[in-house]
Amino acid sequence: MNKEVDARGQACPRPVIMTKKALDEISDGIVTTIVDNEIAKENVSKLAKSSGFEFSVDKKSDKEYHVHITKGEGSEEVNVNKSDDFKDMTVAFSSSTMGGGSEELGKILMKSFIYTLTEATPYPSTLVFYNTGVYLTCEGSEVLEDLKKLEEEGIEILSCGTCLDFFNMKDKLQVGGVTNMYTILEKLKNPTSTITIG
Repeated sequence: MNKEVDARGQACPRPVIMTKKALDEISDGIVTTIVDNEIAKENVSKLAKSSGFEFSVDKKSDKEYHVHITKGEGSEEVNVNKSDDFKDMTVAFSSSTMGGGSEELGKILMKSFIYTLTEATPYPSTLVFYNTGVYLTCEGSEVLEDLKKLEEEGIEILSCGTCLDFFNMKDKLQVGGVTNMYTILEKLKNPTSTITIG
């Protein structure tokens, strides 16, 4: 079975996620992903390589690349996601932006990261938000819909009550529950299963 994924105009990481979904839907065949920039072409190619699939790239123009990924027929899928290790993971958000430097870029990266969480399974068990990270769970946040989707999937979402009080935002909380520092410590104290974003 062959599938075509038109990912032109899609921001990172959507071309990769769209391709992964298409690959998951077939047992064997070719998935052709069409992208419109070099970075997306490289990212989709890396997905194919890391999954153990044969792939080729046709450059149609400077604005169009076709990445052909063959699943089955001798290709052997590599399991790159150790689900047992990831399921009990806590992701902590200490800021409403990702990384230092440009605040505008940091917001774009954070939005992309949280969207990616909605598409990558298995999910982490808990998301913890503190300091300016609580802005992500409150009214006006650009990632509320994605966080609500994660909550519907069963992910525990916790925002620091002290932080919400400090920023006068307790009445603006839109997703998840309020927590305290003891619970935050309990969630974060295993460094092998915690990722801090901020």
